[in-house]
Amino acid sequence: MSEYKNFTLDTDAAGVALVTWDMPERSMNVFTEEVMDELEAIIERVAGDDKTKGAVITSGKESFSGGADLTMLQKILARFEKQKAKDRKKAVKQLFDDAGRMSWLWRKLETSGKPWVAAINGTCMGGAFELSLACHGRVVADSDAVKMALPEVKVGIFPGAGGTQRVPRLANPQDALQMMTTGRSLSPEKAKAMGLVHEVVAPGQLVDAAKKMIKDGLTSVQPWDEKGFKLPGGPVYSPAGANLWPPAIAILRRETYGNYPAAAAILKSVYEGLLVPFDTGLTVEQRYFTEILQSGEAAAMIRSLFVSLQELNKGARRPEAVPVKKFAKVGVLGAGFMGAGIAYVMAEAGIPVVLIDRDQAATDKGKAHSAGLMDKLIEKGRATKADKEKLLSRITATTDYAELKDVDMVIEAVFEDSDVKKEVIEKAEAVLKPSAIFASNTSTIPITNLAEFSKRPKNFIGVHFFSPVDKMKLVEVILGKDTSDKALAAAMDYARAIKKTPIIVNDTRGFFVNRCVLRYMQEAYSMLIEGVPPAMIENAAKMAGMPVGPLALTDETAIDLAQKIMKQTVRDLGDKAVDPRQVVLIDTMVDKFGRLGRKNGKGFYDYPAKPAKKRLWPGLKDLYPQRDPDGIDVQELKDRLLYAMALEAARLIQQGVVSDPREADVGSILSFGFAPYTGGVLSYIDGIGTARFVGHAKRLQRKFGKQFKPPKLLVEMAESGTTFYEQFPPTDASGARKAA
Repeated sequence: MSEYKNFTLDTDAAGVALVTWDMPERSMNVFTEEVMDELEAIIERVAGDDKTKGAVITSGKESFSGGADLTMLQKILARFEKQKAKDRKKAVKQLFDDAGRMSWLWRKLETSGKPWVAAINGTCMGGAFELSLACHGRVVADSDAVKMALPEVKVGIFPGAGGTQRVPRLANPQDALQMMTTGRSLSPEKAKAMGLVHEVVAPGQLVDAAKKMIKDGLTSVQPWDEKGFKLPGGPVYSPAGANLWPPAIAILRRETYGNYPAAAAILKSVYEGLLVPFDTGLTVEQRYFTEILQSGEAAAMIRSLFVSLQELNKGARRPEAVPVKKFAKVGVLGAGFMGAGIAYVMAEAGIPVVLIDRDQAATDKGKAHSAGLMDKLIEKGRATKADKEKLLSRITATTDYAELKDVDMVIEAVFEDSDVKKEVIEKAEAVLKPSAIFASNTSTIPITNLAEFSKRPKNFIGVHFFSPVDKMKLVEVILGKDTSDKALAAAMDYARAIKKTPIIVNDTRGFFVNRCVLRYMQEAYSMLIEGVPPAMIENAAKMAGMPVGPLALTDETAIDLAQKIMKQTVRDLGDKAVDPRQVVLIDTMVDKFGRLGRKNGKGFYDYPAKPAKKRLWPGLKDLYPQRDPDGIDVQELKDRLLYAMALEAARLIQQGVVSDPREADVGSILSFGFAPYTGGVLSYIDGIGTARFVGHAKRLQRKFGKQFKPPKLLVEMAESGTTFYEQFPPTDASGARKAA
């Protein structure tokens, strides 16, 4: 039995130690305090044993490591908050020391006097990649499964274990900055080309190649510790540096609009760190890391984009009493763009699919969509022709409903018309086995209404995908009045099988995502009508942190669809349910100018032939008298766009449409990209403070209209000073609250 819980250590006859990291009861290795304690003991043991010539560290799992367990980081922050209440200065010093633990442990490894080689066999992220960079040699398996990255910026922090100091001392500084500020993954070939790894070998030769580096006399001194070391990109104060740093700062500002402090901290750490000796550079990095850990952006992003996201992906809201369902075959009704996309993600997940439409030509076209997606992957070198044929073999394109007789679930994705949906529901249920689940991909029609067409409403549920299905990671699981726990559990198991994140939504028109998104677009329509220049609207949205401006988003979803939604809303809820000025705007775009959006090449934007880029339609400025841009408050535009969505999310919480803040936050980011630095729609309100938020919302209401009226729930929370995460602790699928 190993003397270590998470590692084994075996030394061969040549004196090369093999350190194998294999955490028990974990699917992936991650850094915990226990892991770092054990690794420190191993480093000291290797360093102190004269018979040991060096060490290779590898993984006993399919992946190398996902990096640090961010729940450990949460514990560090909790300690900080507790100490801060007593002594802020002492708390910051404690946080500084905690933040530097991993960084100085890796420094201990690389200055131990013995050569270390990282043998990377799979995914290697964050602190694990920083560990490998501290090793004197890096050997990587030649496999598509190997992805290396420093992705911390995506959760509001940055590489704080030496990453900002080692990467720019190994690689071209421009490539180093791009890698760290985007968090993008590197393939083995790309990492080698950048100078971050030494060898790429066949997976079966990985450990032998790593050992050979040590046996061949690998030095135990890092390049930056050698006398006369020169930076790959030249000194900061040099002609090369003068060409790099001013544009780098400008590009960061253009890409982030100052919303991501961690990205700016990367530039500061690299710039300042390259001006000083390596150890001082590590201290510079540690200082900035400590600062970023105290930011609201880091707290919100870690909670939503790591902790909550993982919890939801693992089925935090799934009914526990229902056995997990495996899917041997699934049916898709409707081979249009959405149905074809759904069929693709299922086939990609290894699930056989029956794709049905009215005629064979339509179903064949739907299957061809999958062929086209695979062709693009082949062009990028991410798939082979054999992969394509294997995936297509899982899709049966047919018009015969009898092919559904043995499916475990059916996803309905036909035209958004109740009569059409009624027809396919009845046809499918005529042949489905009793245990099969029927799921509708409707985006607007309440599930309870559609379930009236079903003979088995308990097995009827909504599973709402987003376009394009192959890229969008979210699905809304919508409960009808009679939906059973069995159907809910099956829908969540299905989402997990196709690697989507599910959020549970109670039945209502438009559900959660569309109701929030419509507020975003509608506020932009109001701005246009007020005479705000279209470019200011789009730029304000991006400055606020949105990935796509509201006018561009309307084009993507189609302006005539917005027109249909408005008309249907008026029919169902009356004239007062829609701003008549906005109806005139949309009718003018569609009926007078024939501008339907991207699908016909003209909407709020013009879409010229490639390689030309889309551009705002010049005629927009002629629809309404234009205001002087200098007299428009840009911050107010940003607030209006974000507040409109956040207020709608608060209403949905009040109405019980969404019951768990985690789902609202994660759902808002994954579906329509709500300013990720805020942590999501409800974290945005919590971050501002409910009282302050309500006060500003009321000012916006007085100036711009009832869409900014805070719901009663939010007003009460403002009065009591509570946050959404305090008022609504995480729940399980039954709605029972769990400890926060």
